[in-house]
Amino acid sequence: MPTTIRDVAKKLNISVYTVSRALDGYDDVAEQTRERVIQTANKMGYAPNRAARQLRRQKAETIGFIIPSISKRFNEPFFTEFVSGLGEELSSRNFDLLVSNAKTDDAERQLYHRWVNSRKVDGFILNRIRRHDWRVSFLSQWGIPFVALGKSEDGIEYPYVRIDAADEYLDLVNHVQKNGFSQFAFIGGPTDLVNQIDRLKWFRFATKKCGLEVPRDYIISTDMTSRGGYEATSALLNSRTPPDAILCVNDEAAFGALHAAREHGLTVGTDIAVAGFDGIQDSLHAEPPLTTLDIPVADIARQLAGMLLETLSERPLELTEIVIRPKLLTRASTGKQVNRSVDQ
Repeated sequence: MPTTIRDVAKKLNISVYTVSRALDGYDDVAEQTRERVIQTANKMGYAPNRAARQLRRQKAETIGFIIPSISKRFNEPFFTEFVSGLGEELSSRNFDLLVSNAKTDDAERQLYHRWVNSRKVDGFILNRIRRHDWRVSFLSQWGIPFVALGKSEDGIEYPYVRIDAADEYLDLVNHVQKNGFSQFAFIGGPTDLVNQIDRLKWFRFATKKCGLEVPRDYIISTDMTSRGGYEATSALLNSRTPPDAILCVNDEAAFGALHAAREHGLTVGTDIAVAGFDGIQDSLHAEPPLTTLDIPVADIARQLAGMLLETLSERPLELTEIVIRPKLLTRASTGKQVNRSVDQ
C-alpha cells in the first residue's frame, strides 16, 4: 500500500491539515514543523497527488522558459547549461520546467500570449534581455511574476541577476596586449541587446585605458552564433589592415572566429589572439583552448529559479539584484605558444 498523507500525520502525531499545509509550502506552518514533515514524508516514501495539489492551490507548479528568437538555436551550449541549472533547481523544489523556442519575434510573442492565457506556467525566467524589452512590459502589464538575467531600461522593477565585468575586461585586454597584440577588434551581437551594450562598453573602456585605438569598422554586430563569428572574422581578416586580436561577445561567436583564423592560415595564439565570454564548457576543448571571461551559467540559472520561487511564495526577497563578476580564464588562444595543428 502506498504511503498516504494520513500515515505521515500519524507518524508525527499532528493533524492531516498541518501536514498538507506544510507540504504545500504555506507560511502559517512553522519552519521547524515544515522540515520535520518533509523529512518524514521523504523517509516514508510519500508521493503527493500533484494534480490534486495543483487544483487545490490553483497553481500549475511549472515555470516557463522560452529561448528568445534572437538566439536562433535551441542547442546552443550556453542554453544547454542554463536550462540544466534551471531544471536542477526547480525539480529540487517540486516544480516543473516548460521550455520552448521560437524562430521569429512574432512566434515568440504568440508563445508568451498562449502560455499566459492558458495558465500553463506560474511565472517566467527571461534571458538575453533587450534594452527595451516587450517581454518585460507584457508580463508586467499582466501581473505575471518573472525574473531575468539582465536589466532592461523600461523603468520596470523586477528581480534580476546582472553581470559586471568592467574590471575583468580590463584584465583581459591587458593580458592580450602584454602578449604582443595591439590591433583589437570586437565581434558583438544585436545592438539592442543588453549583453552587447554592456560588453562593448567594457571593451571600449578597457582599450582606451590601455592606450589602444580601435577603428570603427573593427566593431561588428552579429547574431552571436558561430557562423556569425566566422563571417565577421573573415571580413576583418580580408580587410587591408586586419586586426591581430579579436574579442567576442560570447564563446559561440569566438568558436567561429577560431575557425576563420585557421582557414586564413593563421596560428591562433601566435599570429592572432581570440577571446570569448561566458566560459561554457566547450571553450576548454576548443582548438586551441579559448581564453574567456567565465560566468557560472548553471549557477546563475539556479539563482534565478530560486528568486522566482521566492517571489511566487509571496515572501519578501532578500535581494532583488544579484551581481556576478566573471573570472578571467587565460588559455592558449591568446598566448604566444605554438599550438597543435587542427589536422594532427
